Amino acid sequence: MSRQKIIAVLATLDTKGDEAQYLREEIERLGAQALLIDIGVIGSPAARADVSREELARLGGQELSELQQNPTRESATPVMIAGAVRVLRERLAQGTVHGVLGLGGFQGTGLCTAVMRALPYGFPKVMVSTAASGDTSSYVGIKDVTMMFSVADILGLNALTRGILTNAAGAAVGMARAEANMQPAASDKPLIGISNLGVLTKGTQLAIERFQAKGYETVVFHAIGSGGAAMEELMREGVIGAVFDYAMGEIADGVYGVLRAGTPDRLTVAGKLGLPQVLVPGGAEHLGILVEENTVPEAWKDHDQLFHSPVVFVPRLRADEFARVGAEILRRLAHTQGNATLMLPLDGTSSYGAPAGPLRDEASDAALFETLRQGLPDSIELIERPYHAEHPEFVAECVDRLIARIEG
Repeated sequence: MSRQKIIAVLATLDTKGDEAQYLREEIERLGAQALLIDIGVIGSPAARADVSREELARLGGQELSELQQNPTRESATPVMIAGAVRVLRERLAQGTVHGVLGLGGFQGTGLCTAVMRALPYGFPKVMVSTAASGDTSSYVGIKDVTMMFSVADILGLNALTRGILTNAAGAAVGMARAEANMQPAASDKPLIGISNLGVLTKGTQLAIERFQAKGYETVVFHAIGSGGAAMEELMREGVIGAVFDYAMGEIADGVYGVLRAGTPDRLTVAGKLGLPQVLVPGGAEHLGILVEENTVPEAWKDHDQLFHSPVVFVPRLRADEFARVGAEILRRLAHTQGNATLMLPLDGTSSYGAPAGPLRDEASDAALFETLRQGLPDSIELIERPYHAEHPEFVAECVDRLIARIEG
């Protein structure tokens, strides 16, 4: 085990000073060191801060006294977030912080988790929150934030809150001691990101096996919005060094504003970074629409359709609609200046559109392919094969072409 671990505690020390001090004592009882960071603005701290609110505000770009003149959450929160992010990033670079633990209700949870989302994957992040039993997607985003329900309001120490905080301290210290390593096992080869959908899973499994046989480690992302965004954030952080972008349903759903819609920069990050990539418009031939159980939306009743689950309705895109998706793919690929291959599976872009698939539409597929042929930048290699997207020979070639780009 390496040197003593340091756990940063984010809390408003005017309202949660007793709880923060209790966390300090529990963290130290476990053999680690606590770093209390005061994210409050109003009121007097009820515990000693290691990083004061004055220092935090200054690092965030404004004097605390200025924030206190006409205090509002809208004006103060961005400043305190910026200050806390700066403190933790600097300490992370120096190796003098090994985890972060936050305390809060709705406002405090929003502030603390905004700080946590600015920190790298693998860095321990534990949020004790009154809001953790509800929809936490806005707090977690695409980062590995561990949400822990406080059960009771975080206002005073008692038998219940002491037990919850003891467990939170143990979780943060334990994570720090585990020393998660986000680097691929084979350090001389990049970690490969793969985007996937359920209609491509058999092909993804084949790809994983072939990459492993060639000595590469892979990480797979469910491309339903958050998955693609997480994959690309890991590219930015340098964790993923090459990508088999096999699933583009996020682009299709983005065009039509439905369930799996990706972020605006989806399909642009690898190109901007120059990472080796092989791309397939997999799963883009249909949409995913969240509906009341087994209910067909009026606007899609005249389309070929099925239910992926009782609440996820799947209409097949027609030729003009699929061509529109192709145009959006091209717009995003304009950021790619090279080191990329687009593979077209001419016999269907997923198991739904493959021969005998429930949503097969060859005319629609042809419209997509022609759109991509006509507009693809010269910097991207175009390969067409007479297979469907999950055909073993098609998948094998995708893998081999990506490895050739990595090793070439």
